Amino acid sequence: MPLPTPFHPRTFALCESYAWKTWSGYYAAKHFDESPEREYNAIRQGAALLDVTPLFKYDVQGPDAAVFLDYVMARKVSKLKPGRVTYGCWCDDEGKVLDDGTCWRLAPDRFRLTSASPSWFWLVRHARGFRVEVRDDTDRLASLALQGPTSRAVLRAVCDANLDALKFFGFTETTFVGGFRGAISRTGYTGDLGYELWVENAHALALWDLLVARGSDHGLWPIGLDALDIARIEAGFVLQGCDYTSAFDTVLASQKTSPYEIGLGWTVDLDREPFIGQCALQAEVRDGSAWAFVGLVIDWDALEAAFDRHHLPPSLPTAAWRQRIPLYQGSRQVGYASSGAWSPTLKRNLALASVRPLVAPEGTVVDIEILVDWERARIPAVVTKLPFFDPPRKRT
Repeated sequence: MPLPTPFHPRTFALCESYAWKTWSGYYAAKHFDESPEREYNAIRQGAALLDVTPLFKYDVQGPDAAVFLDYVMARKVSKLKPGRVTYGCWCDDEGKVLDDGTCWRLAPDRFRLTSASPSWFWLVRHARGFRVEVRDDTDRLASLALQGPTSRAVLRAVCDANLDALKFFGFTETTFVGGFRGAISRTGYTGDLGYELWVENAHALALWDLLVARGSDHGLWPIGLDALDIARIEAGFVLQGCDYTSAFDTVLASQKTSPYEIGLGWTVDLDREPFIGQCALQAEVRDGSAWAFVGLVIDWDALEAAFDRHHLPPSLPTAAWRQRIPLYQGSRQVGYASSGAWSPTLKRNLALASVRPLVAPEGTVVDIEILVDWERARIPAVVTKLPFFDPPRKRT
């Protein structure tokens, strides 16, 4: 049975749709209204409030904490300064991705690692020989994502942090109105201006009530995972269990993927001290990757024409879709789309896809398979550089 997060008394009362899903063993709202439209608009036009407590959170501390994380992660995190956050992934010995998440440097010898799936046993397994302690803080810390163009204005009204000095991928400790302490990180999963807030469980409801009360003048709205899914596709963010499968969970070797194959090559610091998967990743850079991760813009006119042939209006889901759909060039299958959504902001039908390198260059046209009245059809889609949506306010 799923567990309630510390914010559940508030989200349960607001969830008029009764649309819930399980996220890492916790209840998580899919959408509070009958559709995610209003919640999506809060992300792009106001401020969106999302319970992200189910993220796994690990405290890693000790004299060898930095050296240890350098060994288990593909990114060299020891160069991170206290007060900064980075994003990265970790791999098995074959260079295949196990998980991805953020890494904070809380102090010279203390870090916080977040992940999408359980990683405690992997960290502890490789901690032997390092002077380091790994603690699972998932059930101790409550966290909220506050995302959108007015999110900074909301935060100014609820805490004493110097938000002008808090740079992109930075974090700071703060005191919230009411006297309780917590942390704010300039991070998020929407590709927009945004923050994530972290407090002890005992202060969770006080934080929620404070944000809702002070955010009403800034367009704040609680959101569920469906609205987040649309936003993260616009931002070109990869999702475990959808756009890639953790190497822990695969049945076949062919189902595993490397960081280079899912668009995370930029998080790999390859030429340095040894780390798990380094040799395999060096060989992949030398020999080339089997897959490339790209964006697709699906031709709307062709979609409309395909439905028109059946005397039907074009039909798209209001939420993002998550399924593997074949991609073709001529008679040859060249990849698959793994998730997609209609972008209300860009007014485009978008998808994220894994394709063979031959068709990965920007501007290449492939065909995506669709169903119209239960009949298969193919329509063009153009390979497009990611992210689709990248507003300057995200970093300013």
